[in-house]
Amino acid sequence: MKRRYSDIDRDSGVESYEIQDTSITVWFKGNNRPYSYSHRKAGMQHVNRMKRLAQAGDGLNEYINDHVKKLYD
Repeated sequence: MKRRYSDIDRDSGVESYEIQDTSITVWFKGNNRPYSYSHRKAGMQHVNRMKRLAQAGDGLNEYINDHVKKLYD
């Protein structure tokens, strides 16, 4: 289920996300294209961290930029 990213600090480029078993899909503000990050390409550790950040509503955009920017499927 697609959920709006709460963006606690109001400084994120992330608009919404959807969590699956082995991946997370992210939608960025001003871009309707979904970006899916999977265990296969981004790695389980990164995907699990992104899931936690998405649910917390803080730090997801920065994490993507710092660790997995081009590792989407």
